Amino acid sequence: MAAKISYTDVEVGTELPAQSFPVDRATLVRYAGASGDFNPIHWNEKFAKEVGLPDVIAHGMFTMAEAIRVVTDWAGDPAAVVEYGVRFTKPVVVPNDDKGAVIEVSGKVAAKLDDEARTVRVDLVAMNEGRKVLGMSRAVVRLA
Repeated sequence: MAAKISYTDVEVGTELPAQSFPVDRATLVRYAGASGDFNPIHWNEKFAKEVGLPDVIAHGMFTMAEAIRVVTDWAGDPAAVVEYGVRFTKPVVVPNDDKGAVIEVSGKVAAKLDDEARTVRVDLVAMNEGRKVLGMSRAVVRLA
């Protein structure tokens, strides 16, 4: 695969299509199995509350992975992402109900970095219930 978006067609300020990612308790259990992260704050409500959390919270790396999907879907190739980093600012609380939680992610091209390498920096905003859950969420992406 290769990126489907052309570097020459992208300008600073180009907005990526925003996406919403639902997450429920079953999603967290599946992610725990896949990642090997069985910390009870991600599946045991009683334990999460005993350690001072409002409820079970999503894994930080799960939240980070959902956010970068906005970039990989836009670029058309997961391998186009050459660098990615975030700061975890707020947890995604996942109630045990029929709705769960939703992570809402938007992004835009913040800078064209290197014409020869065809790289851009994409800044992401990840929100849950009106709160930013990731800070300094940035990806460097190599375009076509």
